[in-house]
Amino acid sequence: MTTPDEKPSSAVYVGSFDPMTLGHLDIIRRAARLFEHVTVGIGINPDKNTLFSPAQRLEMCQASVRDLGNVDVRTFDGLAVEFVKLCGSRILLRGVRTLTDIEAEFTMTLTNRVLDQEIESVFLMSAERYAHISSSLIKQIAQMAKTDVRSRLKDFVPMAVIEPLIALVHKRSS
Repeated sequence: MTTPDEKPSSAVYVGSFDPMTLGHLDIIRRAARLFEHVTVGIGINPDKNTLFSPAQRLEMCQASVRDLGNVDVRTFDGLAVEFVKLCGSRILLRGVRTLTDIEAEFTMTLTNRVLDQEIESVFLMSAERYAHISSSLIKQIAQMAKTDVRSRLKDFVPMAVIEPLIALVHKRSS
């Protein structure tokens, strides 16, 4: 763990990643260039109705970042600030796409500062080509597309997500 006077060598990027999108992957890739190590933390919230199980999300995320030697993926439950500390970091990395995201992240950052003043939130703006992508949009496309679903999804999610997403959507609709 770093002391307050040291520059951070690691960051922790948390989210539900249900499913991981190309926007998420872009943030991870960019963070991997900025920090010596990045941990992707897949939050487990029992109150949230997720499409994929924690194990499935972990597997898809690991497959999507396999080529990044300085990135690891873990699941966690509890507070994000506690997970950041558990990972030996002081940096909570967040991606923002829209003004609505910024408003929500502002509130969460203020809350996290009360919970743990040593944790700093660092924001990366979404790349323009991914700013419109959300996990909710992905789920809707997968459920509603009638033809060429794989081709339609490739512009939104990593390849490791496409087949599990199609299989799950077909399973639920049958």
